[in-house]
Amino acid sequence: MRDTDTGHFPLIEVAGTAYQRGRQHGSAALECVARSARLYRRQLMRQGLGGDRLTRLALGMRAVIQRFDSAYLDEMQGIADGAGVSLADVILINCRTEMMFCHSELKMVCRELGDSCTGLVVLPEHAAAGQLMHAHNWDWRQECADTGIVLRIRRDGADQPDLLLFAEAGALGRHGFNSAGLSMSVNFLSSDRDYRQLADVPLALVWRKMLEAPDIDSALKILWRTRRFCSSNLMLAQAGVDRGGRPLGDAVNLECAPDEIFWQTPRHGLLVHANHWLCTVARGKLRELGLAANPDSLYRQQRVETVLQQALRRGSQKIDWACIKHVLAGDFLYAGGVLRKPDAEGRHATVATTLMDAGAGAMWIARNPCRSQAFTEYRL
Repeated sequence: MRDTDTGHFPLIEVAGTAYQRGRQHGSAALECVARSARLYRRQLMRQGLGGDRLTRLALGMRAVIQRFDSAYLDEMQGIADGAGVSLADVILINCRTEMMFCHSELKMVCRELGDSCTGLVVLPEHAAAGQLMHAHNWDWRQECADTGIVLRIRRDGADQPDLLLFAEAGALGRHGFNSAGLSMSVNFLSSDRDYRQLADVPLALVWRKMLEAPDIDSALKILWRTRRFCSSNLMLAQAGVDRGGRPLGDAVNLECAPDEIFWQTPRHGLLVHANHWLCTVARGKLRELGLAANPDSLYRQQRVETVLQQALRRGSQKIDWACIKHVLAGDFLYAGGVLRKPDAEGRHATVATTLMDAGAGAMWIARNPCRSQAFTEYRL
């Protein structure tokens, strides 16, 4: 299922019970699931964590997953059975950070596993098509261009919206949107509060649960109920229509420390976030650690905001997808531009650029955008 030549991520549609959905996922992406597991096993082995100990730690997460949502454990078992890998491998893909809480080199490991991203939201009043726009650059290991998939999840029940998700094969989800118009993207953050307390549930499962929510209020309640293991940034948006059929939309950015959440609302109809803390309250209460590894976050944040604001001051004072593609493909004099070129070791780069119009049920993704700006359309 290697899509190196075709230049797009495979679309996998799943339906039925949690186990059935997982088995369909694993069967359709068996090579990619195995590749995902090998990638993270290799990374952790380089930090001295591997073999039987890694398997024991992964299987030790079963009780945590079961308490949060037993259906997620069923889905992971289905993925494992469909792909012909162990349940421990699938848990590793989904819970790789939290399961290492007791590892002596934890901070080094988590730094190795932390990605960097740039996300943005444009509210309907400033969008050329009049509908909320949500976009994201995922900067991570180049190998993940060969493990990424798009999941279309059909669920039963009026209160269970269908999902269209971008994910690493074997994972329950990363970012995407649902049929209720809720969309979400995730960025890496780091602070001096990280890795000090056990989490209620792995972050990846919280993200999936939020994307299953019927509205933004329900998603926010899920987030506020959970204690987290490390920091992260969530950009959450809701698209809809008013009684007259006119598009509506709103968004919030959530800078999440393990024990506290700081929020920002759109300014001039825009939200932009990279990989450093922006909320002034947060910056006064905790110590930023991520910029030491990703100082280009400062440039990416400023550049995206500047280009979008300039677009609003020109001509029609509206932003279209061409403008967003342009800003997320932004270059600079070195590898740390908005579009991340491969680093000196050839390992990290922008793996995918994702554009989401949840109101229209559409997503467009460019795979390996450093090589090609060709976008593939996926529809819910």
